[in-house]
Amino acid sequence: MNAEERSVLLIVDDNATNLHVLSDVLDDAGFEVRVAQNGEMALQKVEYDPPDLILLDVMMPGLNGFETCERLKADSKTKEIPVIFMTALSETVDKVRGLSLGAVDYITKPFQQDEVLARVRTHLQISRLTKSLAEQNLQLRAEVRARMKAEEDLKNLADSLERQVESRTKELKDALTNLEQTQLQLVQQEKMASLGQLVAGVAHEINNPVNFIATNLDPAKEYISELSRIIQLFLECYPDPVMEVAEALAFVDLDFLLSDLNKIMEAFQVGADMLTNISRSLRTFSRSDSSTPVPANIHDGIDSTLLVLGHRFKAHNKRPTIKITKEYGDLPPVKCYLGQLNQVFINLLANAIDALDEFFLQGADRAPEISIRTSIDSHNVIIQIKDNGSGIPDRVKELIFEPSFTTKAVGKGTGLGLSISRKIIEEQHQGKIYCFSQEGEGTEFRIELPLLSS
Repeated sequence: MNAEERSVLLIVDDNATNLHVLSDVLDDAGFEVRVAQNGEMALQKVEYDPPDLILLDVMMPGLNGFETCERLKADSKTKEIPVIFMTALSETVDKVRGLSLGAVDYITKPFQQDEVLARVRTHLQISRLTKSLAEQNLQLRAEVRARMKAEEDLKNLADSLERQVESRTKELKDALTNLEQTQLQLVQQEKMASLGQLVAGVAHEINNPVNFIATNLDPAKEYISELSRIIQLFLECYPDPVMEVAEALAFVDLDFLLSDLNKIMEAFQVGADMLTNISRSLRTFSRSDSSTPVPANIHDGIDSTLLVLGHRFKAHNKRPTIKITKEYGDLPPVKCYLGQLNQVFINLLANAIDALDEFFLQGADRAPEISIRTSIDSHNVIIQIKDNGSGIPDRVKELIFEPSFTTKAVGKGTGLGLSISRKIIEEQHQGKIYCFSQEGEGTEFRIELPLLSS
């Protein structure tokens, strides 16, 4: 039995049938399975004997899945345990919220056996790599200390040994940095892939009923128009109807009814058009990149990202609704990996929202706003995303693009978003990304994409 098969899994679900089905599947696969029927029981079991991975139901009485996950991620003893949420496909907002709370993945109900096993094995492997990296870190630090002590003991070889130690230490630090960046990038890419699949699923589910409504609106309006014409002809030809009809006509305002019915149908049309635009934006956001860059409309990418983050712009705690200002220039199609650019946009906009949230917790004195401006010069397409938050201190601004650097609380961020954003812009698109910020004045990120690639 290998290390994977000896892994301990905790299933948390208030539904006995779900517990039974999942336990059988995972037990047959060779895992050691434990169960809990509510969040409180799960926290007790994790405190007593932490598992290697937790499958956590969202909707439970008492302490729900989100609250349970928050407590796990707030505890230094349990924050590293990977959590996979279990939820129904229709719970779109819950899935996005779960990923933002620190969950590594989600599994939709009803369960698919192969999918459950694949996702569990994938995240157990990532968890083991993370633990292995930590152990290597300790070993590397021990080796550095040992070499430093040897340098003190062997002063007669100080010059030569110092060069060797510096060279070896640099190699070890470079290797550690590469390992950390690779592992964190895998986690970030997995989250973005899960979010893309989720958004694509929502767009697909919306598209069918919207098409049904849209294709039936024109015939319905035509039928109503014909019925209205027939009624008017009837009233002109029979101005003195029988008593029952006269009483019915006296009871309703027929002219108002027919007029308002037309307005209602127009409102239906507007609503159907809005849903069609939403579905189109979601599909744009979730599109997969090809192996080569393709011409794309940058504005479509920005608009689809704004749609996905729309719920976060609403009033929250002490912060009022964030005003979004767009000033779009006349841009040509840009040859790019739009899916990767969407990842950059979502990182920058999410950071701006977090900054405004923090600003208003500190007692901000102005309305929150994020402005997005696009333009073009002789060499570049330029994208500027600016917030009017508290700004970034100079000492922090120098470090924001470094891997794993973050000023957020534990469990609120990996410190990888801006590092990956710079990699996407500079390495994948041969562009540039800059940060301009002044304390008390807000922060602006400027992206330059060369026209040579458009």
